[in-house]
Amino acid sequence: MTLPIHGLHHVTALAGDPQVNNDFFTGALGLRRVKKTVNFDAPDVYHLYYGDQAGSAGSVMTYFPFPHIAKGRRGTGEVGETAFAVPPGSLGFWTERLAALSPVMASSFGQDRLRFHGPDGDQLALVEADDGRAPWTGVVPGDHALRGFHGATLRLRDGGATGELLRFMGYEVEGTDGALTRYRLPNGNGADILDIEVLPGAEGARPGGGSVHHIAFSVPDRAAQDRVRKAIADTGYQVTPPIDRDYFWAIYFRTPGGVLFEVATDEPGFARDEASAHLGEGLKLPVQHEHLRPALERNLPPIVD
Repeated sequence: MTLPIHGLHHVTALAGDPQVNNDFFTGALGLRRVKKTVNFDAPDVYHLYYGDQAGSAGSVMTYFPFPHIAKGRRGTGEVGETAFAVPPGSLGFWTERLAALSPVMASSFGQDRLRFHGPDGDQLALVEADDGRAPWTGVVPGDHALRGFHGATLRLRDGGATGELLRFMGYEVEGTDGALTRYRLPNGNGADILDIEVLPGAEGARPGGGSVHHIAFSVPDRAAQDRVRKAIADTGYQVTPPIDRDYFWAIYFRTPGGVLFEVATDEPGFARDEASAHLGEGLKLPVQHEHLRPALERNLPPIVD
């Protein structure tokens, strides 16, 4: 059976100060804020989305910024590093642009990657890749701008069961490099690489600022999502029913290594409640929280663009 998964859809993480988070992703990294809304389960907390011009699947990093959150502790059972793709020949530009963050050049699977930390200790990297995706060029010139995700690393004590799950989802083993095993989705959307890093003796992660909350995979529509949900549930995983997240429908399940996976639809997209030219400008609320707008607009910390 071939499941209709196309690569990553988005990665959602936890942060502290929303202004600092916004400034880093729209300023330092040059992404577009494509939506300013609130956490469905905690509407007194923002949910900020950053990506390419349209917020295409495979380009969107999202954050729940809790102003007084404690920093997370890195460990196993989490997404350890999120990597973005940049055009070939652009790592020198980014080394200079991110100099204040003391970026470090590393290599895995024969590729150089520029590693650095976000404002909450987020583990991020840039990898050169010629994948043809169009960037958002509001701040960074197009010949250097981020194209979307390159992939992510899952940090686990044992990678066997999660690797089996990824193969069931359509990923193929591409190779190993030390403690890393690379899985690639053939004919993906560009955000089609997952590495599993096996660290048998490491302690478990503690979620907090800078931690990834979940990682989401892309399917085109709800029919495709239903196929994936049934297939994964039939293997024994406990999968949630589809949940309306306004800009996509989502299902969730916990992997054997502890990482929370989501499968999200590409439809309806971020232009459903804002014109494409004005994505991310207004505060958009889920319909069930619209009655809270006066209080939320009064109490949520302002974000200055």
